[in-house]
Amino acid sequence: MIISRTPLRISFVGGGSDLASFYKYQPGAVVSTTINKYIYITVNKKFDNLIRASYSITEFASRPEELKHELIREALLLLDLDGGIEITSISDIPSRGTGLGSSSTYTVGLLNALHAYKGEFASAQKLAQEACYIEIDRCKKPIGKQDQYAAAFGNLNYIQFNPDGSVFVNPIICRKETKEKLQENLLMLYTGLTRSSASILEEQNKKTSSSPQKRKILAQMVQLANKLKSALEKNKLDQFGDLLHQNWELKKQLARGITNERINEWYEIARKHGAIGGKILGAGGGGFLLLYAPKEKHSSICSALPELRPTPFAFEPEGSKIIYYGEK
Repeated sequence: MIISRTPLRISFVGGGSDLASFYKYQPGAVVSTTINKYIYITVNKKFDNLIRASYSITEFASRPEELKHELIREALLLLDLDGGIEITSISDIPSRGTGLGSSSTYTVGLLNALHAYKGEFASAQKLAQEACYIEIDRCKKPIGKQDQYAAAFGNLNYIQFNPDGSVFVNPIICRKETKEKLQENLLMLYTGLTRSSASILEEQNKKTSSSPQKRKILAQMVQLANKLKSALEKNKLDQFGDLLHQNWELKKQLARGITNERINEWYEIARKHGAIGGKILGAGGGGFLLLYAPKEKHSSICSALPELRPTPFAFEPEGSKIIYYGEK
């Protein structure tokens, strides 16, 4: 049996510039971190020649091509694995519509486990590249590349997306105390709203490709990513909340569905009770609301937003890893 553990991520600024509709014109960039919420994938040899894939439902198939779960199907085909295998998954956070990059986290973790099942080591770079290939090229998902690289590499990073399709992952170097203070001041609230990111990202892709104005907005978000990276490297957090707020104000202009009246109301209430900045994580429309506020303001914010559920988390320095490796 093989078990992989792959972290979910939160993205601070620059999201959307990891779409090819933007970075083919100029480099994109995000600042993000992985957190101690994970997706676990188990892969085990099955006693017969069938494939058993268990997720929200359980599928049985004699060949990968018969599987309805496209990520499992395409991963098995890519790695040339056929029958006699069992794949299951567990997630610390509900995997649909949360804005934590769960689809790409799942894909990276699945690939890591399958490579280990074959007795192969796969580097973080390889896992990220293969996950992008499966999701974007084979499954035609209208997504970017940041989630795959975040899940594979882990840590607090500045990730750059280049016009030639290459991706640079640069760890942000700052004092331990800076990371601890940042983590202490972040508050993540579950809205209870779920949404499909596909429709939002499809619209955003189309508008980014056709509108120089939308690309100008994303270019401003990339500048914010550069400013945030510089501030963190100088161990200065005084700009963090404001940069998060500026990014959110820009992001809302990219596509319909990124926000709505309820989200806007929650955000304004949080700001009135001490939040300096924040954003809806992921494509938008629901999932988790991330806020930056002095730690002493958190209880006031939570009291003012009783319908939202606080979700404690910590930064995770490691990316996808094999936590159990048993010989077949």
